[in-house]
Amino acid sequence: MDNTTKRWAFDIVAWTLGLAAGLLLMAHDALAGGRLSTPADDRWKAECGSCHIAYPPQLLPAQAWRSMMSQLDRHFGADASLAAADRAHIAAFLERNAGSGRRVRGAAESLRITESAWFLHEHDEVAPASWNHPAVKSPANCAACHTSAEQGDFRKRNLRIPR
Repeated sequence: MDNTTKRWAFDIVAWTLGLAAGLLLMAHDALAGGRLSTPADDRWKAECGSCHIAYPPQLLPAQAWRSMMSQLDRHFGADASLAAADRAHIAAFLERNAGSGRRVRGAAESLRITESAWFLHEHDEVAPASWNHPAVKSPANCAACHTSAEQGDFRKRNLRIPR
């Protein structure tokens, strides 16, 4: 094999390996945290985002959102009741954009994103004391560490854990 053929073969192998590595990294970002692309909805953003981040609908299955929206008067210890039209609109939006598959497995039982198998797996390296940090207070306070959580971006590159 002459040098030109060897170089050409090397370039093809290197390019293929680089492409495969890039695709694997993108798939990992999509499956583990990553950016959740959520259609814009002003009512959902305003109402749900008035007390906490407007959690991306993909973090819970439709069944969980239906259940949660049906008991807003007892929303995790608070009364988050809405006008009927707003409740119906937001419920439909959440169900239409709800998650499925691995990310939401087991999340419907408790309605807490922080108790889903996916969340627990993604945060298994977080020291228990970190949740008690004054800037964090709770695992539900995504924006305390995920600087772009409001935009549905939970990638590790945007992670800043308070010290």
